[in-house]
Amino acid sequence: MQDFAPLMFGGLIVIMLIGFPVAFSLSALGLLCGFIAIEMGWFPAAFMANLPFNVFGILSNELLLAIPFFTLMGSILEKCGLAEDMLDSMGQLFGPTRGGLGYSVIIVGFILGAITGTVAGQVIAMAMISLPVMMRYGYNMRYATGVLAASGTITQLVPPSLVLVVMADQLGQPVGDMYKGAWGPSILQVLIFALYTFLLTRIRPADLPGVPASARTLDGWALWKKCLRGIIPSAILIFAVLGSMGGLPGINTAIATPTEAGAMGAVGAFILAALHRRLSWPMIKEGMTGTMRITAMVVFILIGSRVFSLVFQGVDGAVWIEHLLTGLPGGQTGFLIVVNIFIFFLAFFLDFFEIAFIILPMLGPVAEKMGINMIWFGVLLCVNMQTSFMHPPFGFALFYLRGISDTLFKNGAIPVKVESKDIYLGAIPWVLLQLLLVVIVIFAPQTVTVFLDKKVKIDVDKVQIDMPAQEENNASAEDEQKTVDELFRNAAGPGTATAPASAPDSGQK
Repeated sequence: MQDFAPLMFGGLIVIMLIGFPVAFSLSALGLLCGFIAIEMGWFPAAFMANLPFNVFGILSNELLLAIPFFTLMGSILEKCGLAEDMLDSMGQLFGPTRGGLGYSVIIVGFILGAITGTVAGQVIAMAMISLPVMMRYGYNMRYATGVLAASGTITQLVPPSLVLVVMADQLGQPVGDMYKGAWGPSILQVLIFALYTFLLTRIRPADLPGVPASARTLDGWALWKKCLRGIIPSAILIFAVLGSMGGLPGINTAIATPTEAGAMGAVGAFILAALHRRLSWPMIKEGMTGTMRITAMVVFILIGSRVFSLVFQGVDGAVWIEHLLTGLPGGQTGFLIVVNIFIFFLAFFLDFFEIAFIILPMLGPVAEKMGINMIWFGVLLCVNMQTSFMHPPFGFALFYLRGISDTLFKNGAIPVKVESKDIYLGAIPWVLLQLLLVVIVIFAPQTVTVFLDKKVKIDVDKVQIDMPAQEENNASAEDEQKTVDELFRNAAGPGTATAPASAPDSGQK
């Protein structure tokens, strides 16, 4: 049986590379291996009776109900015109400086990531608006495609990311704490992207020119008013959703569950769409259809992974994984480096849902036994899984960018066709920047834990209990004895002698 667990894991990798839907592949592989294990006598047939309870446990998990709410919120917001308004205003605000359009894409990508949580809509919306402008003013093609794809994928790390909800569920941690832990790396990622853009403006200034001031249609208070019109409603929605569930730094209490906060966010998205006069039945129908597809996909992947993990646990697969990873040199650091390299290469072929539901349940218990902070561990893997959208040639963000650039060329919005070579080569520096953040978070866990609530630790070895002095004890005992003697004397009546309490017993009754 000890050799069967690695064979199951190898079979898992093979069926994922075949290309058949992962949820059904996992279920088939798990059931096949379960029948083999029963036939070999490694566990009884009654062991598989736990499978229906596991499936019903998934469907009754209230935390996973937050996924459709956050998905619907993002789907509505990406169609309500908020991205267009923010990119236009930010582009005019930063445009005259070198690399200004790049800065505006990075900042808007961060803000949209905090309110939408969807990579596809974000990459497409920003590319439709910013790519023609960047090409018009002579931006380097590889920089333009890279910054658009990278700024869209940051939404996987910025709360309220769906990845963080799934991470919290799989690791058994509060969603609010997972959101608090992600704020540090999210802000640091934006700063790294901005610093890279700044360095490029100094090294190759011709590749990131400034937009002429004459191209600005707004100026002064009118420009700031348009910027604030997009930022203030977004900030209110972020505060309402994340603050209510304790997901913002400095907020230590939660007044809503993640599901309730997601529902409130969906209502807020409808309100913002109405304020932008984009709320319509076709848009609502499209958003609900997309939400239904994503939710169904998540649930089926989770069911398939539970079938596989049940059999894997039955043949002591968890023991095999633990022995394999705890024997690595370097302790916690060695474990984290190896795990992140493994996740990085898996991300070439799997999306974040598949990694979170299939791989994370194997790694989480080992990390916990090694004393690793689980919030730190979850956020670290989330930072790594950003790269799954940027890997050439399989990154989904690159596919979205490829499709929308072809559409823009056919419509005449851009003068030349964007080559696939420029998209793939342009993505490589940004993948390296994302990996740089992984290294920083590994060796500086304070980037995650700085915003978490400080836990009060009590060292039982240092607990002191102050006892009263011996003289005080003796004096207290004498006072009590006098009180008792006085009570007996009063009860016996006047003139009755009372023997002192210290007198020996005479034997007389």
